[in-house]
Amino acid sequence: MSQPTYDRLVTHLERLGLGRVKDILPEVLKDAEQSADGHAAVLDRLLEEEIAAREERRIKASLRLAGLPFMRTLDTFDFAFQPSLDRAQILDLASLAFLARKQNILLLGPPGVGKTHLAVALAICACQNGASVYFTTLDNMIRGLAAADRVGKLDAKLRTYTTKSQLLVVDEVGYLPLTRAEANYLFQVVSSRYERSSVILTSNKSVTEWPEVFGDHAIATAILDRLLHHSTVLSIKGNSYRLRERAIAATRSPEPQPVPAA
Repeated sequence: MSQPTYDRLVTHLERLGLGRVKDILPEVLKDAEQSADGHAAVLDRLLEEEIAAREERRIKASLRLAGLPFMRTLDTFDFAFQPSLDRAQILDLASLAFLARKQNILLLGPPGVGKTHLAVALAICACQNGASVYFTTLDNMIRGLAAADRVGKLDAKLRTYTTKSQLLVVDEVGYLPLTRAEANYLFQVVSSRYERSSVILTSNKSVTEWPEVFGDHAIATAILDRLLHHSTVLSIKGNSYRLRERAIAATRSPEPQPVPAA
């Protein structure tokens, strides 16, 4: 290939935004000269690399917009430590069929048993498969909605949680009691998403304790009615990962050294 032809090709790739193809073009052309690959094979490799690069950028952008608190996948979840969980059921949820069916997932259990880990892992699966995701704690969501309500912008703020993502993850439900007005914000979010898009929710309270948390039996019932109608409820009854890690760390702590006598 002549230099003018190569230069024009690079210019075309830049104008088309095919950055990955431009970067690997010299390597691919060199390999093609040393092999019997035809033009179609060269083009196939270039386009495959470009598609892979774009998909990687898309996933990174999706994960960034999701606002996940950390990156943990199902591969790092210790199912042996939580025998109350059905590994096959969790892996089935990771197929994301629940998203297509507009179903919800409730992860219930005491602190430290891996509820948020599982929620984040499923959210990552959703991002990797092209779904839009938004993560929030219940406290952050309620404070944001209350602030917007005070300045007359509640409807706009509600859209952050109702229509802008295919999957909404609400973490730490039940850690702090809600007033009736605050519980009503959650009801509006759940009601707007009902049978339209999915919610993953984590809570340290069983559903029978929710009326006490929300401070209003009617609102709690209305929220649960919509969440549970199309849902998978997973109750985790195992031990705390955090307590286990602390115990392991304690056993690894060096023995205190005696202070030398003066």
